[in-house]
Amino acid sequence: MKILFIQTGGTIDKDYPKNIKGYAFEIGEPAVKLILGKINPSFEYEILELFKKDSTEITDDDRNILYEVCSNTDCEKIIITHGTDTMIETANYLSGIKSKTIILTGAFRPERFRDSDAEFNLGAAVGAVQGLNGGVFVAMNGIVADSKKIKRNNSDGRFIL
Repeated sequence: MKILFIQTGGTIDKDYPKNIKGYAFEIGEPAVKLILGKINPSFEYEILELFKKDSTEITDDDRNILYEVCSNTDCEKIIITHGTDTMIETANYLSGIKSKTIILTGAFRPERFRDSDAEFNLGAAVGAVQGLNGGVFVAMNGIVADSKKIKRNNSDGRFIL
């Protein structure tokens, strides 16, 4: 089994600015690459750097490109790293793809931060994608759920059922 990881950006991939006058974080190398580099996975994988955007900047044109990539890949198991602000919107946009198992995940703090939730969320997504058969899911805060059933709590930002 091979897992395709697709980077779209978001906090999970944010890094410190590369110039001395930079104040905002930049989206850098895929967090997936850094996380998988720390372990010795027992599965094949490929990483595709598709977008490097904050999720609030992802458009329906971007989602259409993502839809086409997911639909046309030979991989049946796909994990998309995405910003949390519009993760559910993108997941629902992809919900027409029934022949693949797609999981969107991300982080509230960049992977490069010591107290990041990136490794935990990605690990949940990797475990779940192997056991699920078809559909679009979100893996955040220790739960994996169908994109139509998961919600984001507006008071604390957590994903809930």
